[in-house]
Amino acid sequence: MAVPASFSIGPIRIAPATVLAPMAGVTDTVFRRLIRNQGGCGLIMTEFTSSHGVVALKKNTRKPTKAFRYLYFEPEEHPITAQLFGSDPVVMAEAARVCEDQGFDAVDINFGCPVNKVVKCNGGSGLLRDLPLVERLLQEVRAAIKIPLTMKFRAGWNDRELVYLQMGRIAEDCGLQAIALHPRTREQGYSGKSDWTRIAELKAHVKLPVIGNGDILTPEDACRMVTETGCDAVMVGRTASANPWIFRQISEYLATGSYWVPSERDRYDIMRTYYTMLRDKDAMDTVGKMKQFATYFTHGVRNGTKLRTAIYQATDAASILDLVDRFFEHELTIAA
Repeated sequence: MAVPASFSIGPIRIAPATVLAPMAGVTDTVFRRLIRNQGGCGLIMTEFTSSHGVVALKKNTRKPTKAFRYLYFEPEEHPITAQLFGSDPVVMAEAARVCEDQGFDAVDINFGCPVNKVVKCNGGSGLLRDLPLVERLLQEVRAAIKIPLTMKFRAGWNDRELVYLQMGRIAEDCGLQAIALHPRTREQGYSGKSDWTRIAELKAHVKLPVIGNGDILTPEDACRMVTETGCDAVMVGRTASANPWIFRQISEYLATGSYWVPSERDRYDIMRTYYTMLRDKDAMDTVGKMKQFATYFTHGVRNGTKLRTAIYQATDAASILDLVDRFFEHELTIAA
């Protein structure tokens, strides 16, 4: 069984059936457009955004906030989903209305984030211990918007408190259009292995489209997840940070049985493209983003440690671009 050519979230057809996972500090508008431009990604999602922050943004549009940056997107990013987190049903519903008014194609509620500061506020995976509140949240948001509503969640708080089947049933009863499961527990964080059998159980338990997420490192993994679970689409997260071509590779693998592998030159091109997009966008903390993505983009690059170290020590965008140019000019000359 191969990754499906498409799937639907309500009236929205997503083709191909691949999704860029929402990742805090990663999936801003610049990175999302970088992924979109490589081809092969059916749906992209924003960083998860505080519902309280979105409501505050509506009340004070003159002062830029984190929520404003997180929810900014360009027309080329469609179809795009806004992901929200929070624990107040009324606030969440109002935030969802703001997202609908801004032109998002769908809204997604985060019940998966394992980070302590989010969980302590009863957000993210913290809500997996309060299913009645999950139901009230979903009911309020579903009644507040006309665009599709989805949710992403983990399997449970720990292996003794698994709730993914109950979450799937609640989503179905509340009229959601799709659900995404990351089958690790909150206790696992990002350690250990994703138990894909939980995705298969969920798929057998509900009629909603189920998006599988977790440990897709290669195109082969994407196909294997669909084969083993029967999921309707695959969601790729951390792998896309270091390999922005993963969605293109999945499409090529489905079409031909093989896929293109980036060369050193391709890695140089993607790094410079992303850094130039950051600079031209005048993104918040451009230099910080460049340093962050140096870790991702030099993965697998010969002598990449040297480039990372130099970038970490730089203080402005122009210097970092110059470092990248000079490093790859030297490395590509040696390789030739």
